[in-house]
Amino acid sequence: MDVTAPAHRLSAAVSAAGRLLPARAALRLRADAGGLTVAGSDPDLTVRFGCPATTHTDGSVAVPAAPLAETLKMLDTDVVRLVVEGTRLALRLDNARFALPLLSAGSAPPDAEPPRVSEVDGTTFASALRIVAGTAAKDDPLPLFTGVRLQAGEHLTLTASDRYRMAVARLPLRSPGALDVLVPAALLTEAARQAKGVVGLHAGPGRFGLSWQGGLIGTAVLDAGFLSPDAIPTRSVDTTVTLNADALAAAVRRVGVYAEDRRVLTLEVGDTQVRLASARQDTGEAEETLKADVSGGRTSPSFQARYLLDALHAFAGERVELSIQPGMRACVLRAAQPGEVELTYYLMPMLAR
Repeated sequence: MDVTAPAHRLSAAVSAAGRLLPARAALRLRADAGGLTVAGSDPDLTVRFGCPATTHTDGSVAVPAAPLAETLKMLDTDVVRLVVEGTRLALRLDNARFALPLLSAGSAPPDAEPPRVSEVDGTTFASALRIVAGTAAKDDPLPLFTGVRLQAGEHLTLTASDRYRMAVARLPLRSPGALDVLVPAALLTEAARQAKGVVGLHAGPGRFGLSWQGGLIGTAVLDAGFLSPDAIPTRSVDTTVTLNADALAAAVRRVGVYAEDRRVLTLEVGDTQVRLASARQDTGEAEETLKADVSGGRTSPSFQARYLLDALHAFAGERVELSIQPGMRACVLRAAQPGEVELTYYLMPMLAR
């Protein structure tokens, strides 16, 4: 194999693959008339990224991912030439040479691409996913709560929860398709960060994939059966409050400084306003009142401040509607005027001390 590639483009492709694959993974580089392909896989995951290149001699090699990524990051050059030299892959520059050992083909299994079932706009998908995946647990013994459920029909629905909150986003598909999978949230978020333009959704037995021009990821899926907003009772709403999400978030940040260690704040609902108040023996006390449209009863829930801020951040720049249920039932947050992406955020209340 002998190929010349833009150093920054190749570095971006190798780094993207490295972030998705295990630390000791191998990368397979394949050069042909179409350019250079960077690919890697383990038993559960397959990644593939394209890079423009001038191929002098076709070929395919496997090399260690980590040293290749680190070397490319530190290069201060526009182009790099990759040449197989015996049992090494050499990275040649005008004034330097770096050589990596070639690995056996068995270190890099062949790509697997499940069938495409539909397509979605990449920007819209990534934006919705950032919000939804933020509610997934980062480290939980139950894999169910570390994933994002993707369900497709006429629309694409994304769902995630860490048991204290749940976010559900509904966004348009470019074509109808059948899909119901649970994908690890961290992997899906990193993949969506790389995706550009139209993103293909792929599904096969026990597998899910995302593809876009120049990139593909395929992964084994988790059990999606139990993660559903249908399991959350929402028929007991007795208070509805509508106000500016940014104004409420700013008030939560200010008043939260004076809250006790758990940072639990109560939204005291009045006829035309909500009041936030907190006190702490060593820092003092604070209260702030905001105008709001209020209907129904006067149920006043308490929330952990950081969870409430996460929920309000999802509605930045909008007016948000809080549908409040009595007792320890979930509060439902929605945009007062939903846009292309319909987002619903379920937030569990806390016991006020």
